[in-house]
Amino acid sequence: MKHFILLFTTLAILSCTNSKDSYTLSGNALGYADGTKVFLYGLDQSNQTVVLDTLEIQNEQFQSEYPNTTETSVRILKVDGSNANVLFFVENEDVLAKIYADSVSASHAIGGKENELYNEFIAANNAFGKRKAGIREAFQNAQSNQDNDLMERTRQENLKLSREEKNYQRNFATQNSNSFFGLMLISELVSKNEITPMEASELLAKLSPKLASHPLAKELSIAVENAKSAEIGGIAPDFQAPTPTGELLSLKDAMGKYTIIDFWASWCRPCRLENPNVVHVYEKYHEKGLNIISVSLDREGQKELWVQAIKDDNLSWYHVSNLQFWQDPIARQYNIRSIPATFLLDADGKIIDKNLRGEALEARIAALLD
Repeated sequence: MKHFILLFTTLAILSCTNSKDSYTLSGNALGYADGTKVFLYGLDQSNQTVVLDTLEIQNEQFQSEYPNTTETSVRILKVDGSNANVLFFVENEDVLAKIYADSVSASHAIGGKENELYNEFIAANNAFGKRKAGIREAFQNAQSNQDNDLMERTRQENLKLSREEKNYQRNFATQNSNSFFGLMLISELVSKNEITPMEASELLAKLSPKLASHPLAKELSIAVENAKSAEIGGIAPDFQAPTPTGELLSLKDAMGKYTIIDFWASWCRPCRLENPNVVHVYEKYHEKGLNIISVSLDREGQKELWVQAIKDDNLSWYHVSNLQFWQDPIARQYNIRSIPATFLLDADGKIIDKNLRGEALEARIAALLD
């Protein structure tokens, strides 16, 4: 469920469908002792969880009343001292959460169209997960028995299942695009390059007027347009940001014969693991015309961590950061949803490749500069 929390770029929508001026959140908490606390979380403007209320379990139940809003909101219930958490949507309709102490994965909430769609999608994802687990077990058995034929068959079966899962997600998102949850899925698929920006634009054009005016739809529309400009073949958008010493540096100032824009952060372990490869390529090809400008997504107040990571990893090229985490304007400009992320530019600023790492990065630069 945490995976989907990261998708919520805003909390909003939809007009009130309930004639009451409030809705009831009820819960069945089976297997939990009286007095156990249940925390109700929402998301702030930075998509960080904040506690909105604390409820208490009595006789395996809890309940509270909340005023209606003009927005559909994302909420999370978390039981104190337990891994149990339930994500649900508030649509100004009564919500019933069912939380099982002995079966966290079965815990869920019902009430309203969005929760119905979410539960349907999660059930399908869980089914795919069980099938994947079966294939992994079969592969491990084949590996133990050194059965190469069976290992290859399970590999092919896994590839086929992965394609089936991606097709399901695409179809579900497109068939339910006129919903809040559908929009979140489209946003996720765009970030994973499983729906093209053009396909996303077509889906956005078909939204109802109400949903099209929703902040999530507007946010996704901006992201899609940014993704179009940051595609291979496009001209990389220029930007300007502070260096570690405080001066402003633009992309144009950092350009070489070929230039890598590298999005990373000191807290990003995959980025730090990839840095030695980038250092190797830079040291080998900088004199031949390769420049790098790294854009850090470090947090506000953590400049020291950013600067120390540059020193520790021997990153002797251009660096900038607005220290705004995922809200960094350059990251939004380039539609960055995960890091590390890289863009390779030619001398004219045209994007000629993306997200090259390790041996693939060195091979591409070698082909250009050797």
